Amino acid sequence: MLKKFKPYVMLAPVMFIILGIFTMGLALGFFQSLGYFPAVGLKEFTLRYYKEVLTDIGFLDSLKFTLYTSFVSSTLALIIGVLLAYSIFQSKSRKGVLYTIYKLPVIVPHSIAALLVFNVLTQSGILARVLFYLGIISEQTQFPSLIFDQNGIGIIISYLWKGIPFIAMTVYTVLSNINDKLTDAALNLGANRRQVFWKILLPLLMPSILSSYIIIFAFSFGAFEIPYLLGPTSPKLLPVKAYIEYINPDLSHRPYSMVINMVLASYSLILVWFYSKTFKLFSKFDEIS
Repeated sequence: MLKKFKPYVMLAPVMFIILGIFTMGLALGFFQSLGYFPAVGLKEFTLRYYKEVLTDIGFLDSLKFTLYTSFVSSTLALIIGVLLAYSIFQSKSRKGVLYTIYKLPVIVPHSIAALLVFNVLTQSGILARVLFYLGIISEQTQFPSLIFDQNGIGIIISYLWKGIPFIAMTVYTVLSNINDKLTDAALNLGANRRQVFWKILLPLLMPSILSSYIIIFAFSFGAFEIPYLLGPTSPKLLPVKAYIEYINPDLSHRPYSMVINMVLASYSLILVWFYSKTFKLFSKFDEIS
């Protein structure tokens, strides 16, 4: 009994501090979102700020844009990451080199990744200069605007820089632990490589694929630095919009910022719940099989 609870007892002091700070901050944000902010004379609880924010066209545009960038970047990262992991898994001669190379972007912070994308993809960046030097474009202004654009291309590329290696690393780890006898048996029974991937490997990879997708989707939905550095003037992503409301000199605007933060927190909790349910579902299937 003592051995069972020893890790939890040892972690209790640190977890108490961390959870205490997190819970206190979340509670204060929730109260302020309801209009209770005594420091500026707001002492009555009200849903007025929620009503104003959730019906505001600017907020809805920001929400749509945030969902769009998160969905596109996460889906592309998922597809490319799975294919990359499978190609590395199939490559016997270069597996060590490829396994090292694709992990490198993971150690690069998102802010550095945003600066790299900015230096490469702006109209005065490296790629535009190379194309101009090669004579492919006559002026650097002919290079398409990929940064600060309303399609969020720069943001999506920055997310892909980190998302693809994360997906690939997770999927490759699971692939490496799958018994080779399953693949050999399928090949001996007449299946080709494509059928082995779709019928055998992919179902075994689904728990790790779905969990990785939820993780990078939740991150991109709530990330601040990349949309702040590379995002368009309008519409802004929700984390940036919340930050702008938060630094407003008029402190009576603070509840608007907290409403947006509560939306982000609620969405994150929903994803955590979905993450938990997904794992329980796959665990039941494993028990049945």
